[in-house]
Amino acid sequence: MRVEIWSDIACPWCYIGKARFEKGLAGFAHRGDVEVVHRSFELDPGRAKGDTEQVIDMLAQKYGRTPEEARSMEANVAANAQAEGLGYRTEGRDHGSTFDIHRLLHLAKARGRQDELLTLAYRANFAEDRSVFDDTVLLDLAVEAGLDADEARAVLADPQAYADEVRADEREAAELGANAVPFFVFDRRYGISGGQPADVFAQALEQAWKDRPVTVPEDAAACDADGACEVPGAAGNA
Repeated sequence: MRVEIWSDIACPWCYIGKARFEKGLAGFAHRGDVEVVHRSFELDPGRAKGDTEQVIDMLAQKYGRTPEEARSMEANVAANAQAEGLGYRTEGRDHGSTFDIHRLLHLAKARGRQDELLTLAYRANFAEDRSVFDDTVLLDLAVEAGLDADEARAVLADPQAYADEVRADEREAAELGANAVPFFVFDRRYGISGGQPADVFAQALEQAWKDRPVTVPEDAAACDADGACEVPGAAGNA
């Protein structure tokens, strides 16, 4: 069974939602048969590389709030993050273009290290004093996640590397009707929007598993209408 998660590293509810989903998955009896794929979604796709600002300033301008109200919004999110055991800095965080991060995440996916890089990037952005909008920090995170430094550096230096993959994810999100993240899709049958509680994800996993298509291998043991049973590979051994 496959679970696809559209998210953005700049989205605090994606950070929280990932932790809650993983708690729901941890209690799922068939968790070893679940493939989790992280897909790209930019909350601020028009922002240029290098155009950064403080999160409080961005929130105040975006939502028409005072800086004090923006800080109150951040405090509420921080309380939710801390309830999940996550670190969260309410002051001093940058906001900027996440396109390069998504490109690196596609490299990480190709190398089997996607979840590792995403976890480190979330932690750096929300809990640590490290700006994920700095190429030096991104390269350090890539290496910490197990990627080759030269390969990661080459991706960061080439704006076209994995750009098509990022845009394809974003087009697919639009086709699925996702206009906000996090957005979770279970086996292309069920969708959940937002950083829901862990038990909601647990219920979705159970339902998707119950309703999954069942395929039988062509060489599986079988009995025909006359009651004759055949064991795979046993022909000619009688």
